[in-house]
Amino acid sequence: MLRHEFQPGRLVAGTALVAAAVVYGGDAGGVWDTPWFVVIPVVVGGLCLAGAVGLVTGQVRRRRARRIPEKPAPAADN
Repeated sequence: MLRHEFQPGRLVAGTALVAAAVVYGGDAGGVWDTPWFVVIPVVVGGLCLAGAVGLVTGQVRRRRARRIPEKPAPAADN
């Protein structure tokens, strides 16, 4: 059983931020030389993509919730 629902928008945002951290980590470790402005498009693009994925996910979940008919409550016998 899942403890919480899967949220792909947050996954995309986290992946973009981890990628930015890896780029800066590689620069700090001396593996490569990264200009300061390189990470801005990675972070902004990742957050925009995460917002789009979140909107699509919300629309899909709303549409599925409308299609599932509600079951009538069972009658209580006294």
